Amino acid sequence: MATAPKEQPRDTRAWVRLPSGKRLDLLHPTPFDWDDEDLALGLARTYRWGGHSAWPLPLSVAQHSLLVLAMHRKSAKIADARADLRELLHDGDEGLLGFDCISVIKPFLGDAFRALTLELQRAVAIRYRVPPFAAGEERVHKKADRVAAASEAVHVVGWTRDEVRNTLRIPFEPLTADPLAALYDCAPWEPWSPALAAERFLAELKTLQAKAR
Repeated sequence: MATAPKEQPRDTRAWVRLPSGKRLDLLHPTPFDWDDEDLALGLARTYRWGGHSAWPLPLSVAQHSLLVLAMHRKSAKIADARADLRELLHDGDEGLLGFDCISVIKPFLGDAFRALTLELQRAVAIRYRVPPFAAGEERVHKKADRVAAASEAVHVVGWTRDEVRNTLRIPFEPLTADPLAALYDCAPWEPWSPALAAERFLAELKTLQAKAR
């Protein structure tokens, strides 16, 4: 029988020094431990799909986050800056941790890793005043996230559509058109450089924060 993970004593620390000069304790994060620029750069330097890509560059979590936001806006009935922030920051913890775990690996990392990511998510939600999902909203978000994953698998990593369904077991059809291509006048599905991804993510974050005030 599996035993519950031991709670880390309060004097245990896992410090990281951020580009702003601030320091973040990954085990005991607070909403004041990073700047927006730190988060944008962290997400831009954190890669999806284990860093694997059929393009010269891997796909960043920052670019993925903007993709999910664009999909949300296309389906949303009314404009809501706080709901947009929730979509943009749905993987915010990964930018602070610097790690996007492949989903099927997460159960092997155990409850301690889940607790760590939940604490980081909580700090992000408090800092940016991200509202919790209402009834039905999380299901819609999860579908968009999975459709984005299916699309990235085909257009960025190089999986076939049959492999997406049968090997990756993502039960959603990949998009054909890249929603970000028209928004940013860029090549469809091509991963951006970390500097560009950070710049675009940060600009969207600042805009949404201003609208949400």
